Amino acid sequence: MSLYHEASDILSTSFQEGGSLKSRVYQRKGIKSTPKQLYALVFESCKWSAILKEVIEGADILKIERKLTPTLALLLVHDLLLAKGGIALPQSHGLRSSVERHKGRLSSEFTRARLRRKASSLELLKAEVDKAAAGEEAAHPRWVRINVIKSTLEEQLETTFRGYARAGTIQDVVAKEGKHILIDPHVPNLVAITPGCDLSKTEAYTSGKIILQDKASCFPAYLLDPRSEDGDVIDACAAPGNKTTHLAGIIRSHEPEFESQPQTIFAFEKDSRRAKTLEKMVKIAGSNKMTRIALGQDFLQVDPESERFRNVGALLLDPSCSGSGIVGRDSMPELHLPDPPQQNPRRESKSEPTNKRKRKYEEIRNSNQTVIRDDDGNEIVVESEKDLAARLNALAGFQLTILLHAFRFPSARKVTYSTCSIHSQENEHVVMAALNSDVAKERGWRILRRKDQVTGMKDWPVRGSTEACNGDEEVAQGCIRCYKDDSHGIMGFFVAGFVRDHANASEGGDGDGPYMRDESGAIVRDMLGMPVLKSTGTAVSLVGRDDKAGDDVSMTNSNESHDDDDDGSASASDDSDVEESEWEGLGD
Repeated sequence: MSLYHEASDILSTSFQEGGSLKSRVYQRKGIKSTPKQLYALVFESCKWSAILKEVIEGADILKIERKLTPTLALLLVHDLLLAKGGIALPQSHGLRSSVERHKGRLSSEFTRARLRRKASSLELLKAEVDKAAAGEEAAHPRWVRINVIKSTLEEQLETTFRGYARAGTIQDVVAKEGKHILIDPHVPNLVAITPGCDLSKTEAYTSGKIILQDKASCFPAYLLDPRSEDGDVIDACAAPGNKTTHLAGIIRSHEPEFESQPQTIFAFEKDSRRAKTLEKMVKIAGSNKMTRIALGQDFLQVDPESERFRNVGALLLDPSCSGSGIVGRDSMPELHLPDPPQQNPRRESKSEPTNKRKRKYEEIRNSNQTVIRDDDGNEIVVESEKDLAARLNALAGFQLTILLHAFRFPSARKVTYSTCSIHSQENEHVVMAALNSDVAKERGWRILRRKDQVTGMKDWPVRGSTEACNGDEEVAQGCIRCYKDDSHGIMGFFVAGFVRDHANASEGGDGDGPYMRDESGAIVRDMLGMPVLKSTGTAVSLVGRDDKAGDDVSMTNSNESHDDDDDGSASASDDSDVEESEWEGLGD
């Protein structure tokens, strides 16, 4: 089956299948085409379909070429007129010939369609089409996080973003002509750039120096703010890896000037396919030496009392949710198919299934039913408020289970919980249930108060709902919210931090991280102010990291073992098709 037949099949079934277009393409079994090429053809053809429908009907080629269906005609004409390499078929192929022999008429109709839209050039027409296809994304900037493991903000401003004009507000970034950039005032090493700017071919993107990540998605790792005294870190639901690599960058930026005990990030992802995407991103970002990926392992099946996790002091939880805050996630442009010729009943019957599917989708869309897509791309039709409430309650139960499981790690002192949902059932209600749980009370967990949060999060103006927190103003102020329809240019999101006071910690775990603490919870230090390690009873060495010699053999060996594991995992992932652009991260 050719690329065009496979693309036609996807377009013909897209209104019935669940999940996003991207997931349908990349998870499709039995395809012979490259998933990346197939996805690009389907998406771009949909994007241009309103214009191509006029072109095909104006040239009247479906009357002449009886082998062409409306869907095949749309795909082939798109590549003939708009693809750099033309139609991706041998020159003698029947489908290619059936369209190319009408190139003159098709080109003339395309020019008429452009002039009807008052676009003086193809570039202006493309800009108009891109803007129409962007939907709500057009009102949001593109967020870019500088990966401090490989680069700096200053370096990227001088290289990748050298031609960008500085903007004063998010509105300037979105509305002004040309390329603009805004350095974010809340999250370090984050910038907003003009929507539609393609960075996928830049050296900074391909080498992992920059990572495309929504601002709200940066909140959990930044709020957790793992330091060397927090010990090891867990990312419980890690794929595709944006938050995992952000954690690694924060740990690197907080790395003490002098030699200290190395920290490990344990990244869990129970879906093996997504775990391979996570593995790929961690490698590109250069954080593989400090990250251990549990391929296909469920965080809920992990024993908190395991010796491996004895030094885990911070956990990041971003479990599956309704995804109601995601902005235009992989939104598929509306499909406009050319009308089949009226005098050909067989042609009408062939297109009838597609039209029926389209009518069925539109009936759902225009009825009282709601189609919700979770953050994994799965679509569910809910027919009533009761069905929606049941779905949200089921998700909230799962989310609470993960949160309570994290509370049970003996040395844990910091936890962040986040969702890309706007519903209080998945947000404040889960927070309140967790705080009122037995494990939270026994182990001394409480909300991370606003006044104790890192500066950028403390200054963030949008907080949780006091009503949803049962009137508890302190808890509501500790919760951080985002709404995609406000002026901040980010998706709908929620994050809350939990901390465990040393004085209230139970005897079930030491809760202290890798350093010794006195009765008041303060880290024990020697005469030079260096913290004392529990594992050895001695202070951290004053040997500078650049001056390490023979005493560093154990740490070097640890890094070598990580490299060996990474190399083995890489060979396993090379055999599978992993979407190259999936590690951009929308709402991860």
